[in-house]
Amino acid sequence: MSLIKQLWLTVIFILLLAFGGSLFISVTSSRHYIEQEVEIKNRDNANALALTMSQMDKDPVTIGLLLAAQFDTGHYRRIELRDPQGEIIDLREGPEGVTDVPAWFVELVDFEVVPGRAVIQDRWRQYGTLILQSQHSYAYRSLWRSTLALLGWFFLAAVLSLLLAGWIVRTIRQPLRHVVQQAQQIGERRFTTLPAPRTRELREVVMAMNQLSRAVRDMLGEESQKLDLLRRRLQHDSVTGALKRDAFLDQLQTHLESQDSRASGTLALVRLARLAEVNERLGHGDTDALLHVLANRLEQFGKVCGGGVVGRLNGSDFALLLPGSHDLETLRDELGKRFTELRQHNPVPLGLPAALIDYAQGDQRRLLLASLDGALSAAESRGDQSLVIAQGPQRLSLFTSHDEWRCALHEAMSKGISLARYPVLDSEGKLLHFESPSRLRLNSEWQPAGVFMPWISRLELNSQFDLAVIDEAVRDISQRHEPLGINLSAASIQDARFVMELQARLKARPEVAERLWLEIPESLAIHDLARFRSLCQALQPLGCRIGLEHVGAEFTRIADLQDLGLAYLKIDRTLIKEVNKVAEQQTILRGMATLCHSLGILAIGEGVENLDEASMLFELGLDGATGPGIRQHDKPTDC
Repeated sequence: MSLIKQLWLTVIFILLLAFGGSLFISVTSSRHYIEQEVEIKNRDNANALALTMSQMDKDPVTIGLLLAAQFDTGHYRRIELRDPQGEIIDLREGPEGVTDVPAWFVELVDFEVVPGRAVIQDRWRQYGTLILQSQHSYAYRSLWRSTLALLGWFFLAAVLSLLLAGWIVRTIRQPLRHVVQQAQQIGERRFTTLPAPRTRELREVVMAMNQLSRAVRDMLGEESQKLDLLRRRLQHDSVTGALKRDAFLDQLQTHLESQDSRASGTLALVRLARLAEVNERLGHGDTDALLHVLANRLEQFGKVCGGGVVGRLNGSDFALLLPGSHDLETLRDELGKRFTELRQHNPVPLGLPAALIDYAQGDQRRLLLASLDGALSAAESRGDQSLVIAQGPQRLSLFTSHDEWRCALHEAMSKGISLARYPVLDSEGKLLHFESPSRLRLNSEWQPAGVFMPWISRLELNSQFDLAVIDEAVRDISQRHEPLGINLSAASIQDARFVMELQARLKARPEVAERLWLEIPESLAIHDLARFRSLCQALQPLGCRIGLEHVGAEFTRIADLQDLGLAYLKIDRTLIKEVNKVAEQQTILRGMATLCHSLGILAIGEGVENLDEASMLFELGLDGATGPGIRQHDKPTDC
């Protein structure tokens, strides 16, 4: 039996006990009091009437008239006159029925009143005995009415008491529910805290639970910090904090092969000219500080543009990857302003030539870097402050204007979207879900998302496109009954109307929602936590699973998301590549998998290129793998 039910039963039992006890005491004491009063009245009236009759002539007619007059003027139940031998001389009786009081109440109370007795004298001898009983039917009526009044008062008191008890129970139940929810969330590896309630006992419980939750969360945070420190040692330059050359080139290759909006954007190459001379004038320590400031400025610029990645290719060359940014002239002008500010705050003249080039899906990394290197040399020859735009690879654009792209995209979405199917398998080769990047039919051919997603973003069609993708996923799941993973863009998630539309679609098809895996960019969850939290609260009750993709650089912030109930994380390809050969990567991934499992989150590796990598990932504790080296019929654990 629940505690709340026990409290209610206790309150009701106390009310019934109080009412029953009070009613019993009231009726009993009233009955006893009335019996005493009526008995005294009987005695007094009998004595007074006997005294009167003792002083009168004992004529039977006179005696009879006196008794009749007394009976008619008073409220008597019975007046009886007997001679010394016990024979009745005269008798007067009234009705005994009580019409306006329930018979059961009369039987329950049943007054036992002793009749009044008095002796009538005739001079020196006894004339007779007078027995008198007053009419006490009014006492039943009075007691019945007082009982009804008491019952009404207790009913009112019971209603007020139950309302008060309900309020008290609610004040107890609410923190109890919160404590139960917190315990369930801790069981689900979601370490939340609660405000302390006013009730002392509950406050002690909540404070203990909060302490446990904070301790575990702090422990997970410390572990994630250690993992991030190890990852930064492996991938980042110790002086500037930027990515090392190999890590940056892996990021660039991942972007060029991606199936989303990262597949196109801008790549910039920046050089700190005459580094040896600057080092000689400033000294080694100040030069390192200058390089760090330059990398930090580039990183801030990348964050402003959205998802920027900074790498140090050699001692003086830095690369900046800006996915989804295509206005080269504006980017060049903004970079020039930031370089000017850096020069103004530096004691020695600085040369910061730079070159920018646009990239798109399918470009060759080697050719992009060669074009940038040649453009950067040309910029240096023009002056240390020159920023140039390099000539990118010749590409055939599907359409030549914004209007043509808009019409083509609307037409393609109206005709339908195609979803690819790339399996995500667990260690036993069982299917977790299919990754389903979208395809649109443009110019009579199915085009991958990397081709048209930049234009979807430029034309602000993200919400419309993502809803079309969801509709296609609903149809696919309804037909095949297989789980699908769908990517949602950051722009769509930030649109409240889109979230409402998505929620309505999934509410209408709960059996589909349970098989839908929604993938959100890591950067959105970290940098726009409020909107991401709203999305989780809207969709998780429907049964769909929400996870983050391309997790890597911001993994240290994942502990901040532990209360959102994330279902899975897909770890970025740059941490997966050649994991079977690099011990440091194995240590990082083992720690990431352990931390994910501590939070109740599945850890999945992205971009797995061969079965050796997949086997190592499962040995390290990851729950799934996807990429070119994963096929649904393969079983990595057999390798």
